[in-house]
Amino acid sequence: MTLDAVLARIDADLPQATDRLLDLLRIPSISTDPAFEGDCDTAADWLVADLQSLGVKAEKRPTPGHPMVVGHVEGDGPHLLFYGHYDVQPVDPLDLWDRDPFDPEIQDTDAGKVIRGRGSSDDKGQLMTFVEACRAWKAEHGTLPCRITFFFEGEEESGSPSLVPFMQENAEELKSDLALICDTGLFESRVPAIVTMLRGLLGEEITVTAPDKDLHSGMYGGIAMNPIRVLSRVLASLHDDTGRITVPGFYDGVPELPDNIRQQWQGLAFDHAKFLGDVDLSVPAGEVDRTPIEMIWSRPTCEINGIWGGYTGAGFKTVLPSKAQAKVSFRLVGDQDPLVIRESFRQMVRDAMPPDCEVEFHGHGAGSASITETTDPAFEQARTALSDEWNIPAAYVGCGGSIPIAGHFQDILGTTPMLVGFGKDDDQIHSPNEKYDLESFHKGIRSWARILDALT
Repeated sequence: MTLDAVLARIDADLPQATDRLLDLLRIPSISTDPAFEGDCDTAADWLVADLQSLGVKAEKRPTPGHPMVVGHVEGDGPHLLFYGHYDVQPVDPLDLWDRDPFDPEIQDTDAGKVIRGRGSSDDKGQLMTFVEACRAWKAEHGTLPCRITFFFEGEEESGSPSLVPFMQENAEELKSDLALICDTGLFESRVPAIVTMLRGLLGEEITVTAPDKDLHSGMYGGIAMNPIRVLSRVLASLHDDTGRITVPGFYDGVPELPDNIRQQWQGLAFDHAKFLGDVDLSVPAGEVDRTPIEMIWSRPTCEINGIWGGYTGAGFKTVLPSKAQAKVSFRLVGDQDPLVIRESFRQMVRDAMPPDCEVEFHGHGAGSASITETTDPAFEQARTALSDEWNIPAAYVGCGGSIPIAGHFQDILGTTPMLVGFGKDDDQIHSPNEKYDLESFHKGIRSWARILDALT
């Protein structure tokens, strides 16, 4: 079989593939820090050269921020687009790393070999699984199995400010039959998964002001309005006693979970006690009439991410503050409209202001949820391919996080996204000592080879 030859090639060339990944990991492509602008450019150049070595017509495309990498291979059959991002998170706090974050190495652990270094899991290691699968296919057959577009971004970790304009300006070039994304993980670090639900995200910052300056609490306490007390009451009112969110109209557009998906999720036997126990918690705190896995994957949330005001330094200062501030985020599902919810939330807060208090708002992004229908036969073909590689039935799962690119493929290009990834829960992405299991890298490459074979 042609697939067997490709898989054998992947196995034989794993050391070289790993060395290439280590080379890419050595480039400190931190997109959020202007000091690393040149390194982001270097990473883009590295990827262009690597794709060109496979015969891909690849080039670096300028944007107002960090460049995009776009490459094309012509061929018969379906047109597949593969997306990944080459930028990485900052490494702070550096003193918590066991080694230089950009001096990656293969390490032996009790659970097996891991690739240690910033970006190993998010997202350079994942990105390279697809590239290496294409490399093995090309080595065995002299060509790739179908028409493929490679699309690599350099600003994902800094909010992707250039992404939407670039996609809009180059929509005809980027349109494809299916968009493959490798930026997710295995369910409970063992079950291969295709993510079909992603939550949207809305961020709000609130500032409540009462007196025009900080006041002495002995002179003004009791008679002057305290903005911390006002803000605390508002934040406490965002949930009722059953865990439901009280923002007016918040649940408009929230769908019920289809029975077939509910049954599949129940079959995953999610251990919420262990999930919470790993962070020293024990009792689910969301909507009381929902299962834990629904709370994470298919239900919306409202969370207070930060609150501050007055004196918070060492010792004690009896101050009545002028201002109180908080950051609140909403994870959204289904057809919830983030802009409608933003205005409803703001009006709720305004209505709660007593005399002598003013409130200001600062928005921090607003993105809708993304739901992928699995009626396209490609999804079952890919699920079977993953099951064959991992020797365990692959599952359609949700994701509590937000990956805006999936929605952009749908809204801007009219292309269905398929999210397949091989990260594990303990990869420590965005944290010190990030790693990617060598098994995830190896079987990830083999998985993409199987998916390519199944889809073409």
